[in-house]
Amino acid sequence: MVSDGENGDKKEKRRLLAVSPIAKPLAGKKLCKRTLKVIRLASDMKQLKRGVKEVVKFVRRGKKGLCVIAGDISPIDVITHVPVLCEEADIPYIYVPSKEDLASASITKRPTCCVLVMSEPQKGEVKEEEKAKFIEDFDKVVKEVRALTASYF
Repeated sequence: MVSDGENGDKKEKRRLLAVSPIAKPLAGKKLCKRTLKVIRLASDMKQLKRGVKEVVKFVRRGKKGLCVIAGDISPIDVITHVPVLCEEADIPYIYVPSKEDLASASITKRPTCCVLVMSEPQKGEVKEEEKAKFIEDFDKVVKEVRALTASYF
């Protein structure tokens, strides 16, 4: 009988095999977990833009934040222009292994190619303690993403 730990490792390996070769910088387990946590917080606070079309629109408008891209998108041509736009706009970006994980973190059932976690809310009031916790977690993740990206380039 196979234990849950071994079964989970097999799923993780299978998921990593589906990742595109251009998905760099790819988040490790810890960074991926933190990033998905920040996405969930941003979704609760209405600071999240989902999908390629919306992300590109807000990046071109000059909004700042963190772009998270799924690494298992097929065909990859759908998202190849997003990292270039992010670099031009000085927005940090990171790849996560699975579009399903990205969708579940952003509280949607539909798998999502990419999301933009905005640094400040579009509109509406947010409680101060929630905002402070989000900003702290967001800044930690952005710092780690920038460090990881700097090691690639």
